[in-house]
Amino acid sequence: MKYIYNLIKKHWDIRPQSKYNEELTFSKAVDANKDLNFIYSYMLHHFHNRCPQIIREHRIYFDQEQRGFGEDAFHAMWWLLMIEFKPEKCLEIGVYRGQIISLWSLIAKTLNLTCEVHGISPFSPLGDSVSRYPKNINYQEDVINSFNHFELSHPTLIKSLSTETNAINYINKTEWDLIYIDGSHDFDNVLADYNLCKNNLAPGGIIVFDDAGLWTEYNPSSYSFAGHSGPSRVAQEHALKEMILLGVVGHNVIFQKKPEVFK
Repeated sequence: MKYIYNLIKKHWDIRPQSKYNEELTFSKAVDANKDLNFIYSYMLHHFHNRCPQIIREHRIYFDQEQRGFGEDAFHAMWWLLMIEFKPEKCLEIGVYRGQIISLWSLIAKTLNLTCEVHGISPFSPLGDSVSRYPKNINYQEDVINSFNHFELSHPTLIKSLSTETNAINYINKTEWDLIYIDGSHDFDNVLADYNLCKNNLAPGGIIVFDDAGLWTEYNPSSYSFAGHSGPSRVAQEHALKEMILLGVVGHNVIFQKKPEVFK
């Protein structure tokens, strides 16, 4: 019954609505209305009514067979972020089955942007205090298969925990324009990822936390999710004090490096 209710509610929410029709950049969307539920609804509406069909097809593909998590609104969030900020060096920590890194590549291909895509992940069913993953998947091969499915150039993949030396050295060796922290949900690990990543952001670089919306003013609908305590604590207790908050879309919280610490 709950599943049917959620389907009906979501179907109602994604219908074309004039209040979400204005074409906005990511920054203008979050600046135009401080109501975080409105921003989420704008992104959800944008995904279903304005994003290119190939972006919707990508989400459908990863929604099948539990290839990926997340929510429809996040595809629109990434679409608008990449249009506005055009990141050339992108890194995801915690790749799982490749939904986000392949989305970045697909958006770059669609918009003819220059974008190097990198991912650091154990490519195994290793979980944490809140997550469990299937054990019968070759995760690295699965990521490549998804890239092949959408005819995308293969990403650079580093098979490692983000706290291991080879991953740390890899992150340290360049400046990144965009980093998505989506690995362990445990506070100490998320904090370590954040501290490492913030020091390796290029001027104007962006960090996006997944599952970090618990203590924001976002009130999730029945088919949405506010996040976990580990990423939410790091976002609130550390990033919020040290970086510019660009916006909140559901449980994704987006920060930009402050100008005074730009290199």
